[in-house]
Amino acid sequence: MAFNLKKEYKEKIAQELKSKHGLGSMRIPKLEKIVINRGLGEAVTNSKVVDYTADQMKSLTGQKPVLTVAKKSISNFKIRDGQIIGCKVTLRDEKMYDFLTKLLKVALPKIRDFRGVPRNSFDGRGNYTLGLKDDTVFPEVVFDKVDRARGFDITFVTSTDSDKEAYDLLDMMGMPFRKK
Repeated sequence: MAFNLKKEYKEKIAQELKSKHGLGSMRIPKLEKIVINRGLGEAVTNSKVVDYTADQMKSLTGQKPVLTVAKKSISNFKIRDGQIIGCKVTLRDEKMYDFLTKLLKVALPKIRDFRGVPRNSFDGRGNYTLGLKDDTVFPEVVFDKVDRARGFDITFVTSTDSDKEAYDLLDMMGMPFRKK
């Protein structure tokens, strides 16, 4: 039987969080969305990077990515107003849980010398951002198309404002935090 993180949350994790933090039913922290983002600074010199990244994110998430554009020109970075500088995908519901399961069960264990994700990447409002330096840990990435390893940021947006509650939520979902 396949591991179902959404079912696990509803049946077990929500009740544990409720009793541990003494919360009402409406205040139980939950994962609202996962945002995957990659900055494309090299798109200034290599226009193929934009297409490659969009295709890769679509295969990783099953959802079409949104291209982000510069709001103003910055000459020091050789960026012009309206130029594509990033790519992001926002996952919710089933796709979010599918991606999280893939991240926790397949991708993170493939990282060499992996000792856990850092504990100090919470933003003070209950959201957690994880930076991956290598995208080839995902099974959807075709090695023949990879010219160099590129990373991206994964932001977990929760319904709570407390970093402690968000930490407990992600920990119970299986996020492998580093031991102190």
